[in-house]
Amino acid sequence: MVRSIDWLKQSEAEFKAATDLLNTNNFAWCCFTAQQSAEKSIKAILNHLQNDALGHNLNTLIQEIERHLQVDQAVINACIRLNRFYIPTRYPDAFASGVPAEQYFDQDANQAVQDAEEVLRFARTIIQPTAR
Repeated sequence: MVRSIDWLKQSEAEFKAATDLLNTNNFAWCCFTAQQSAEKSIKAILNHLQNDALGHNLNTLIQEIERHLQVDQAVINACIRLNRFYIPTRYPDAFASGVPAEQYFDQDANQAVQDAEEVLRFARTIIQPTAR
């Protein structure tokens, strides 16, 4: 079943949440939520292409899209940067000491939001607004 619109709507909701988290200085959660927004954007495109690829690795997922569509280097670079936020933003044992909330800063979160927006913008160009 094609549910690309649902995937895109969820991506948009998570993008808004990432922005809200940035504005309240919750930088680790902002980075994770931005990664999640990008993942949903990519899965929206894959679902639109009737390819229900599994997993959370943005690099692998975007490569699957590249088998069907031209992907800008800016989108690929955004995925590479966001991919590193999937696990360590949430688990204290991802670092030798400290907790994720102490490991991420405003520049990380700002870049993550910009990257998620880049991927979301790409998804919107593939999933036509008239279909929404």
